[in-house]
Amino acid sequence: MTEPEQNGSSRTRSRFWQSASGFWRGATAWRVWALCALLVIVVVLQLYVQFRFNYWNRDFFDALESRDPARLRGQALLLVPLCVGSIALAVTSVWGRMTVQRRWRDWLTGKVIDYWVEDDRYARLAAVQSEQQIPEYRIAEDVRIATDAPIDLALGLVSALLSAVIFIQILWTVGGDIALPVGDHSFRIPGYLVVGVALYSGIVTTAMMTVGAPLTRLVQIKNQAEAELITAAHELRDIGEGVAPQGQRPEVCRDLRSALRAAIDQWRRLCWQLMQTTIVSHGNSLLAPIIGLVLCAPKFLSGAMTLGELTQAAAAFTLVQASFNWVVDNYGRIADWMSSLERVGGLLLSLDRLNRATPPQQAEALSLPAGSVKLP
Repeated sequence: MTEPEQNGSSRTRSRFWQSASGFWRGATAWRVWALCALLVIVVVLQLYVQFRFNYWNRDFFDALESRDPARLRGQALLLVPLCVGSIALAVTSVWGRMTVQRRWRDWLTGKVIDYWVEDDRYARLAAVQSEQQIPEYRIAEDVRIATDAPIDLALGLVSALLSAVIFIQILWTVGGDIALPVGDHSFRIPGYLVVGVALYSGIVTTAMMTVGAPLTRLVQIKNQAEAELITAAHELRDIGEGVAPQGQRPEVCRDLRSALRAAIDQWRRLCWQLMQTTIVSHGNSLLAPIIGLVLCAPKFLSGAMTLGELTQAAAAFTLVQASFNWVVDNYGRIADWMSSLERVGGLLLSLDRLNRATPPQQAEALSLPAGSVKLP
């Protein structure tokens, strides 16, 4: 990305947050923050259940290894409350997350529409620049993505950080040290499973950041092409309904086919990019559990690790690796979010240029006064 493009992206992102952050301020915004606090508590409880599942996994396979029917029955009974608790927490998480997303989208969409309609800006927007002639798509679709994704990503990041802290301790404790022979000497690595997961995650994250760098820009261009296709179709419908003269039909049909070709071309470019990122993400999903087992195998074969500890450590390795590679697993979602965020910010900047009474750098048309955040 060139320096002018970086500066433009910075301005659009700043303009988006200048407006969208109003939802999180004010005297009544405590309701939203209270709901977010509840979601964090749910995340912590989900991790606790996952932690208990990790130890259940160890105890279950140890009972299998020892062929102890009583222990197996005890583990089978323990599985029921763990499953019920996990399902209840998952349902609560979906309700809380989508409630916050719905309210934020409703608030921001209403403010963007008000700003767009005020002073007939919707009618004058076409004179600013051609790229901004499709505000309907940005209001309907991009605002949704721009308000949905941050909630999901924030909760996912909190979960990943806490999960890494919790399960690294299991890796360190269960895995212990390992001695590697080097010539006539041995080289001891303390907490070798933690070292292994850190090295592996670093390699995968670096690969994804390198391969997926153009993804955000490609998603943004694809979204613009889709919006232009919708606009071209609307123009043809206007002719059919008598809103526009019939004489424009040949030109509009050519524009529609041209917009379709452009949209398909952008999908093709995005497809090639996603194929590259899929190589990294899917390869990682296949390799991570296997690498955990391979690293644990020497200690299991030497008798220093039980079958239950082997499965426990391998599961913890996969969880820690997923936490470290949170960016890898969410790279496509982040790219979609950044694209929509910039498109909404670009629309707001264009509307600012029409706001002749207030300079763009001082325009805060979507920001509410303190205490005016209204929740449905």
